[in-house]
This record gives sequence, C-alpha cells and structure tokens, in this order.
Amino acid sequence: MDSIYLDHAATTPVHSKVVKAISSVYQDVFGNPSSVHQFGRKARQILDEARRTAAKSVHAKDTEIVFTSGGTEADNLAVIGTALGNQENGRHIITTSIEHHATLHAAEYLETLGFDVTYLPVNEDGLVRPDELKQALREDTILVSIMMVNNETGVIQPIKELAEAVKNHQAYFHSDIVQAFGLIEIDVEELQVDLAAVSGHKINGPKGIGFLYIREGTKIANLQHGGEQERKRRAGTENVPAVKGIERAIQLMVEEREHNKNKYRLLKQTFLETLQNNEVEFEVNGDVEHTVDTIVNLSFPGLNVEQLLTNFDLSGIAASSGSACTAGSVEPSHVLSEMFGSDSDRTTSSIRFSFGTANDKENVIDAAHRISKIVKRLKR
Repeated sequence: MDSIYLDHAATTPVHSKVVKAISSVYQDVFGNPSSVHQFGRKARQILDEARRTAAKSVHAKDTEIVFTSGGTEADNLAVIGTALGNQENGRHIITTSIEHHATLHAAEYLETLGFDVTYLPVNEDGLVRPDELKQALREDTILVSIMMVNNETGVIQPIKELAEAVKNHQAYFHSDIVQAFGLIEIDVEELQVDLAAVSGHKINGPKGIGFLYIREGTKIANLQHGGEQERKRRAGTENVPAVKGIERAIQLMVEEREHNKNKYRLLKQTFLETLQNNEVEFEVNGDVEHTVDTIVNLSFPGLNVEQLLTNFDLSGIAASSGSACTAGSVEPSHVLSEMFGSDSDRTTSSIRFSFGTANDKENVIDAAHRISKIVKRLKR
C-alpha cells in the first residue's frame, strides 16, 4: 500500500532542481559573502541574484528584501521589530485571533513588555472584516498584522481592503503571506502592505530559509545583533546554499504557478466529490468561495482528531490538524475555536488536507476511498 502525502501546508517536498542548485553551491562556493576577495565575491553574487529574484516575485525593490531563517523569524522581525522600533509613536498593535503562532506568540510576547494588543475576531466563514479593523484603529496604533491565507482553513483574507483601511494612518501593515505565496501573485504595491513574510519550504524549497519584505522607509528594530549583514537589519552570515535554494524554488514556482493552480483545483474538487460519492458525512470549515486550491479543512461529526489521524496514518494517509494532540487529550484548534466557538465539536473533529506536487488525481482518489472506509468504520 503506497503512502499518500496530503499535508503540503505543513511542508512540501523539495524540488529536484532545487536540490541540484543547492548541491552546486555546497560543492563550488564556500566563501563568506561579506569577504572582499574572489571567494566572497562569488558568494555575494549568488546572494544578490537571489535577492533580485525574491524582490521581483513580490514586485519589490531588491533593497527591500531581508533573508531570514524562515517564516517564523520573518514574522517575528516584522511584529516585534516594528513594535520596538516605533514605540515612541504608540504601543497599540492589531492582529487577528486566527494568525499563525509565529505572529500570535510574538504579539503575546509584546504584551509582556507593556504593549496593548487587539485581536480581531472572525465569523464562521473565517474572514476578517475591514470595518472591524477601522473601528479597532486608535491614535496610538503602530502596527496591523493580518495573514493573507490561513494555514489551517485556506481562507483568503481581503488584504488589499484591509490595508486600505490603514492607508492614511501611522500604523504599518504586515501580512504573513507564507501560504499565499506559491498560489497567488503578490504585488506589494497593489496590496499596500509594508511588510510581508515568506517561507522557502512551503514552495518546494529548503527548510531554514525565508525572507521578509520591508517597504523602504519602514522603521524597524533589529532582533539580532552582530555583523552588518542584510543592510544592517539581520546580523549573521547568510546561508548561501539555502538562499540559492529559495531562489530556484521561486523561479520554478513562478513558471509553474498557473499550471499548478489548475491542477490543485481539480485535485481538491476530485477529493471532495469522491468523499461525497462514498456518502461520507463531513462539513467544510471556512468559506469555500474564499479559499486557496491547496487546502481544505473538513469536520467529521462524531469523531475526534486523535482517532482520525492515527487511523489515517496506519492506512498510509498523511494529513494534519490545528489541534495539538498529546497523550490522552486534544487541545482544540485556536482557529476553529474562534470561528465556531470553543464548545463546538468542529474544534476537535476537523482535519486539514492539503495538496501539492506529491499528488495526482489517482492518489487523491485513492486517499479519499481509504478515508471514506475509515470514517464509516469509526462511525459504526
């Protein structure tokens, strides 16, 4: 029985061309990009070319790209760095109750430093309302942080409209675009965001690399101290092989984006239709009209996350949940708790399935059949 990977929102297989690009750097380029000799210049060239590629992918200037160790560091630098760098103008921050923990825990940390954080709510559709953001803005608001695509439900937030609400305010606007980057064309000028976080391993690139877009003129405090790398915004010798890896992943993503969007849309549709044809009882979490093609979050009434994931894994299906599973207990998904209420069964009966390069129509149908059998057996 073949194993089937339906957890691309957690991480993606590294593309073979990315592996090749990384290997060539490990073999041929070992210089420090801060060194002025020929070995350093060769590494610097790779870094500069990758920065231009990253900048072009979000319609930014190359001087506005800071390479980080991934999405979490990029979010932390955006949220904590901007707060600390602008606290003389106010100590109020706005985010949402459904953010990735890289943002939520950064906001909670700032609360321990005396910052005031407003957490915008969402309804059952999982969407943030621009009017509620406008109402939450205060004179002392210095940062708004709202993710573009939720990592659990795949719901796409109206970032352009949300950023518009902040346009004539002193507050900077940050968006975690980690789950959006591979599927939605990002134009930071059109979206009017000041900061945007990206991760390499969500686009078939290597782990441990990402970048933060920082609009020119945005005031931000450094979180790392040492050398003057990344235009003095992120100290530490750059990970040149990984930088080359994310560059190649971005190039492939741009080339294949439209093809992949069509492919993933078909896979998602096929997966749901197969479950329906097998008469499996489930509910979709989030507004299906406003979700990406790679993610679907399903609630299986009467069942629980632990038994579902365990049985899926035993049958070769890799999926995941926003619930934190520990021995004998399940901590409900914070996203679904905000959408449906903490007492809702959906918070402990929901599974996220996410599609990507490891999938084709045949293995998605196979997975849906296996899942159908498991759900029906557990229901009995």
